[in-house]
Amino acid sequence: MRRHVVTIGRALALGGLALTDVFLIGLILVTAVLTGLGMVFFFTPVVRLVRLRTTVVRRVNGRWLGVETAPSYLPPPPPPHRQPDGWYRHDRQLYKTPWWPAWNNRWKWMFTDPATWRDVLWLSLNPIVGGSLLLLPLAGVGYGLAMPWYWAPQTAPLGVAVAVAGVAATPWLLRFYGWWNHLWLSPTAKSILAGRIQRLDQVRLEAVDSQASELRRIERDLHDGAQARLVAMGMTLGAVEELMDSDPAAAKALLAKVREASSMALTELRDLVRGIHPPVLAERGLGDAVRALALDSPLKVTVTVDLKDRPESPVESAAYFSISELLTNAVRHGGADRVWIDISTQGRALRVTVTDDGSGGADPARGSGLRGIERRLAAFDGVLALSSPPAGPTTATIDLPHMSGWGAALPEQPPLSGWRLVVVGLGWGLGWLPLFPQGLVAMVLKIVGFEDKSWFLALHLPEPWQWPVIIFNIVLGLAMYGTALAIPAARSRRQLMAGAGPSCLGLGR
Repeated sequence: MRRHVVTIGRALALGGLALTDVFLIGLILVTAVLTGLGMVFFFTPVVRLVRLRTTVVRRVNGRWLGVETAPSYLPPPPPPHRQPDGWYRHDRQLYKTPWWPAWNNRWKWMFTDPATWRDVLWLSLNPIVGGSLLLLPLAGVGYGLAMPWYWAPQTAPLGVAVAVAGVAATPWLLRFYGWWNHLWLSPTAKSILAGRIQRLDQVRLEAVDSQASELRRIERDLHDGAQARLVAMGMTLGAVEELMDSDPAAAKALLAKVREASSMALTELRDLVRGIHPPVLAERGLGDAVRALALDSPLKVTVTVDLKDRPESPVESAAYFSISELLTNAVRHGGADRVWIDISTQGRALRVTVTDDGSGGADPARGSGLRGIERRLAAFDGVLALSSPPAGPTTATIDLPHMSGWGAALPEQPPLSGWRLVVVGLGWGLGWLPLFPQGLVAMVLKIVGFEDKSWFLALHLPEPWQWPVIIFNIVLGLAMYGTALAIPAARSRRQLMAGAGPSCLGLGR
């Protein structure tokens, strides 16, 4: 009973909210007229209001109706950049402040985004769809309960049956309404691809910056380390040549220093090469490389490795250096004594968990080390999850895609077949029959009191059955058309989301 009461309350709330969209539709029509007259300043705030309304629907879809719906908007334009001369350019115009270029970019972004017009179309249909799906069945409940008083006591069983049918149909219609909202407001293939392209551009820029930073580090290490020692060795050998005849003992002592310097230069070069790509990582894999790293650490490190197959070399390198950075943070900043490292496979991802017993309080926003790990992982659609309360412990979890099919092109989608093809064909071929002549037209004739019943089925039925049959025909027609639209759209969207990766689903942020 409580579940039915909650369902009816939600249906009433959503149906009433759908009816209030009429005022927003009127505002949209006024804005369209003003925009056509050249007053485009009203367009942006009204579109923001519409997007706020659809955002509420997406949240309600997830919390009340159980249908998670992600935003479908294209990525917003980047902020305008200041030119060397101090001006901001938009097309052929120059501005002293970034406000006008940003406003023009935002206006064009909203106007050219297909999701904007999908929102407007959904908003235009929502009073009809939301009202017919959610309010009319509840009105039918009241109509059925009132039948014995308005018609005759003998109609009480029929009225109770109509009321029970309305209550029983409300959860199904509420679920259909959630599916309808998801169909119109969920991300399209174009928005998913646009988000993926933006993500790849961002990852490419971060990878270029990271590579340039790594090259600068290598150049600095060579200049300050091995190069300086080689120069000193050359100068010492020059002194040995001068002392060879006059003071052989001093020359011999200098040669010993040269040998010592060459040994130190060789050690520095090996450390540098190990910092670029450790030989043990290339030869023996991630597990043994991390164990070797643990042996060199001043902490007590426990390493657990459970890998069914070896990841690709770039993924191994990213995981190895991320673990190395986390160990360094545990030593320098965490004050830890013990570290536990677990390397395993979780589905299509390589999962690394690093836990230390330090003081905690790690935050990527306060240091470059964790931000560097995030940038390194972003190149592979990897993520870093960090839990570090002030009193510790600190747990860092790394997820990296490592399957050989990562980044491959999506396979070509085969055409519809089987029952899906039959359902789509019936939806497009027969959906017009219950929706228009037997539903909407019959409803108009019933309202105006037209006496010619013609071939409209509902008008030939007894009076108590006419409105329920008309409503049923409208809902049936909408369901047939919606199903014919949803089956291929959901199939394409499911395939594209499977290949886009989790990092491309946060669209329109």
